[in-house]
Amino acid sequence: MISTLIRERNDELFERAKRVVPAGMYGHTFVGLNPPSYPQFFSRGKGCRVWDVDGNPYIDLMCAWGPMVLGYGDAEVEAAAARQRSAGDCLDGPSPVFVELAETLVESVPHADWSMFAKNGTDATTLAVRIARAGTGRDKVLMAHGAYHGVASWCADNKVGIAASEQSDTAYFEYNDLVSAEQAAAALAGQVAAIVVCPMRHDTRRDVELVDPEFARGVRALCDRIGAALILDEVRCGMRFDMRGTWEPIGVRPDLSAWSKAIANGYSLAAVLGIDALRQPATEIFTTGSFWFGGVAMAASLATLAGMRERDGVGRMSASGERLREGLREQATSHGLAIRLTGAPQMPMMLFARDDARLERSNAFAGACVENGVFLHPRHNWFLSAAHTAEDIDEALLATDVAFSVVRERFGAE
Repeated sequence: MISTLIRERNDELFERAKRVVPAGMYGHTFVGLNPPSYPQFFSRGKGCRVWDVDGNPYIDLMCAWGPMVLGYGDAEVEAAAARQRSAGDCLDGPSPVFVELAETLVESVPHADWSMFAKNGTDATTLAVRIARAGTGRDKVLMAHGAYHGVASWCADNKVGIAASEQSDTAYFEYNDLVSAEQAAAALAGQVAAIVVCPMRHDTRRDVELVDPEFARGVRALCDRIGAALILDEVRCGMRFDMRGTWEPIGVRPDLSAWSKAIANGYSLAAVLGIDALRQPATEIFTTGSFWFGGVAMAASLATLAGMRERDGVGRMSASGERLREGLREQATSHGLAIRLTGAPQMPMMLFARDDARLERSNAFAGACVENGVFLHPRHNWFLSAAHTAEDIDEALLATDVAFSVVRERFGAE
């Protein structure tokens, strides 16, 4: 555990960044809203651990916000990436791994007849929407209130810099409320190109809500009835619950799915998978990117997918996540604190039952965890990986026990 956090290098870098970067940092990794113990800059990662630029080590329960599934610096993934890098990455066209990865995804994911690639989750969700519009000849898109599908104008929650017209074709429903989705579709009869939905509700600052299978089946039936495409946003959940697709166990298959984060163990890659009926529209649109066809990330993805299958990655991260959740429940009870643990073991969310919108208890807990060598987040779901062992979880629980004691001392029992 960390007895005294050193922040000299971190603070120096941040001061330099503020002179050349707006606010010094931006986006989801900006720590300005977190407790002051959070580092902004990191130097390296190995297995399930990261080190900040001042050399402070952490057991990482954010996994680079989802991309890390096999462990930082995984030997097989890095070897595959190195082999491809030595041959070439960004060339005049794709490398053979482009075809090999597309074949692997089509073979692995039952609803997929074809694959397309990009670099980030926003690329994938936006490309899927565009294909749906091309395939249906319609403009309107339905999504759940509060859902995160990226930062493109059609779906961004932060409206700064976005013209109202850019979201005029987006309408909303309540997650897990089929009546709400049906009403939203009825209000736009004959105009809906797609319904975009996450495998579970994982908005920030609230409990994670697992999908009601009847809602999933109902949305599938609704899309079939109105002639819209069902887009499943697998960017956050994909490859963490079922290698075939998160909704495959409940028997619901989308027309299009968007993937990123975990599919290449930290290398920048995204994919859209689709059904044959949308192959021609996908052919007709024009989409591209200078770095979308780089072979290194695709080679890393092939190794990641193989590693996840061969090492039972889903099972291992599920077991580690359940061990963590059991320990947190026991600790909270022993400290007289009421918590809400929601979501699945692979992507748990923990909030304090007595917290208000300011999340003061969650902030105190998370800040104390960071001070004691565990990196997690006060407002966002956490991530487990196949690299987290039982010993790692037990070590992390030593820090969370200290953090619960900090919350108890500051706010009292509940």
